[in-house]
Amino acid sequence: MARRPIALVTAAVLFLEAPGIVALNAVMARFVEVQSMSLDGLDPDHMVTGTWVLGIVSGLLLALCATVALLAGVRDRRPGRAGRALLVGCAVVHGVLGAVTVGLIGWGAFAFMTVVLGLIVLTLVAYGKGTDALEEAPAPA
Repeated sequence: MARRPIALVTAAVLFLEAPGIVALNAVMARFVEVQSMSLDGLDPDHMVTGTWVLGIVSGLLLALCATVALLAGVRDRRPGRAGRALLVGCAVVHGVLGAVTVGLIGWGAFAFMTVVLGLIVLTLVAYGKGTDALEEAPAPA
C-alpha cells in the first residue's frame, strides 16, 4: 500500500497551504485597514489585529497538521491519539470551508479544499488501526 507517499504528499500540501492562508488573511487585513471597515461599530484597528491573529494561528495549526502527517509518513506509523484528533479537526474544517467557498469563491477553490480533505482522510484511513510496521511483522516462531 502507498501509505508513506500519501502521508508525505498530504504534509507537503498542508505545508504549502499554511503560508497561503496567512497571506490571504494579510490581504483581508489590508483591505480592512485601508477602507477603515468596522462591523457593528467595532474599532477597525481591532478588526485588523483580529484578522492577523486568525491568519497566523490558522497557519500555525496547518503547519502542525502537516508535521503530524510528515512524521506519520517518515516513521510509517499512525499518529498518536492527539495527532489523529488534530488531523480529524483539520479535515472537518476543510470540509466546512469547502462548502462555503463554493458559493463565495467558486468551484476551483471547492475542488482544492476537497482534494486536501481527501488527502487528510486518506492519510487517516491508510494509517488506521493495526497498520503499524511492528504490528504487520510476523510473530517469531
